[in-house]
Amino acid sequence: MRIGVIDIGSNTIKLLVAARSTRGGIDTVHYAVEEARIGRGIGSDRPALTEESMQRGVAAVATLVERARTFNPVQIVLVATSAVREATNGQDFARRIHRETGLAVRILTGTEEADAIGRGLATDPALAGARNFYLFDLGGGSLECLEFRERRAAQSASLRLGCVRLTERCVTDPAAPFTATDRSAVAAAVLHEFAAEASSGFHFTLPSPAAAVATGGTVTTVRAMLAASAGHPLSEASPTVNTAELEHLLDLSAALPLAERRQLPGLPAARADVFPTALTTMLEVARLAGVEKFTHSYHNLRYGIAAEQLGL
Repeated sequence: MRIGVIDIGSNTIKLLVAARSTRGGIDTVHYAVEEARIGRGIGSDRPALTEESMQRGVAAVATLVERARTFNPVQIVLVATSAVREATNGQDFARRIHRETGLAVRILTGTEEADAIGRGLATDPALAGARNFYLFDLGGGSLECLEFRERRAAQSASLRLGCVRLTERCVTDPAAPFTATDRSAVAAAVLHEFAAEASSGFHFTLPSPAAAVATGGTVTTVRAMLAASAGHPLSEASPTVNTAELEHLLDLSAALPLAERRQLPGLPAARADVFPTALTTMLEVARLAGVEKFTHSYHNLRYGIAAEQLGL
């Protein structure tokens, strides 16, 4: 039995076609990505999807639905995260997708998103031995944070710290080099958001240095860039990245204007404007959490929704 899952995120729209494996986990049948950046404007006080963003998003979803159908899944599930749930016209966007594809969009709450990411992570066989750790999933609109103890989620939080959102709020000119002032503004926003979240319950409690798992496009990009610099394909890159490597890539990318940053090997051109913000966010999170390195996993939200549909 195959399931199609389409994740409508702020930066990208992604498809996973999955099936239950003979080992009781999930097999990846097909994976595809459409760069849509529907979350432009998410940093405003009353975020709304632009007409252009909605048209781009509907087209991307329709393309992925058609691709998913070639694998004959028993069901295709569409889920949307921060950009859509916070947009004043998010429901209108969902209705447009339904008219175009015939499929309803499930707009996840922050808690539902975090829980699905945690469920997806549990399907990654490479992390079978991990017991107590943090999980961070950095997207365009939000940062999902979970603490696992004995492989069970002990606490979770969805924070308004996505790299598109913070770039719009904190970076003076995304087309120019990323300045020390920009970095300070992003770091201050991360600190402020975590301090506010701590007052309602989420705290970093694991012993330092803590183990941490990271999911999302930023860490995938980091691995791709490190692999490119070593002359290796991404498939041969180490799944572990340390804070020194993040600092190196931040120094490298921050010094360049956007036009030159887009030429860096391994860095997708569509992600280049928000990449320094994303690295700064990860480094500040690492400092607050007492983390020295991150283990990357591809098993995030889409795998959690697939596991739910497959009864795992």
